[in-house]
Amino acid sequence: MKRWAVLAVPVLMGQAAPDTSKPVLVPDVSQRNIEIAYSFTGAELLLFGAILYPGGRLPRGEARTDIVVVVKGPTQPILVREKEKIGGIWVNAARLRYSSAPSFYAVASSRPIGRIVDARTRAIYELGLDSLQLSPGSNAPAEVQDRFQQGLVDLKRRSGLYFEAPRAVEITDGVLYRARVTIPARVPVGRFTAETFLIRDGRVLAAAVRDIEIRKSGFERFVARAADRSAIWYGLAAVALSVLLGWAAGQIARRL
Repeated sequence: MKRWAVLAVPVLMGQAAPDTSKPVLVPDVSQRNIEIAYSFTGAELLLFGAILYPGGRLPRGEARTDIVVVVKGPTQPILVREKEKIGGIWVNAARLRYSSAPSFYAVASSRPIGRIVDARTRAIYELGLDSLQLSPGSNAPAEVQDRFQQGLVDLKRRSGLYFEAPRAVEITDGVLYRARVTIPARVPVGRFTAETFLIRDGRVLAAAVRDIEIRKSGFERFVARAADRSAIWYGLAAVALSVLLGWAAGQIARRL
């Protein structure tokens, strides 16, 4: 037992010892909590931080350093329907369900991502809209999945929930960086992640994550919690309120 204990010490020490040969990212965000009220029209999120190099010195004579920031919203199941024009009328045709897709996705980079990393690295880290790894809920052919994924990304992009911002990351003196990401008014609530990647010569050298909480406030929060926790009573109250408002409008119309 003593021999094994003595031999295990260097192994454990080697595992615990940090790798000081690679740079380290120290990221932060301007807002860790975003409140959505009735007057919410969107927000601008500032992501910034520093690159700590080994020995505290900026390396000389090496390839250019790039920064890529990816902001993701909570995943959710999505049903995508494809419409087809039959007899002059648009009707729902094929459909494909995704069991997991990000509700919000934004990527900002110091250069176009295609110039920073290759397709394999983009797929591994999901860098870019064309590299999202969605989870279709059926065994549809690859060409069908590609068509529906392009349609889903296009719909999300047009609604402002998916977007890319090449050259949106500014790097100062090779050490400090910052980027701005717009949060639209229709953003879903939940826990978001802001992941920063440090890339050089096509390789990811470091990565760091910060969490962002987006939630409703005020009356909107009360309504959302009531609908989630007491769905039956919420539905009955909504029907009763609609009937009451309709009756009141009818009474006013008769008097006028």
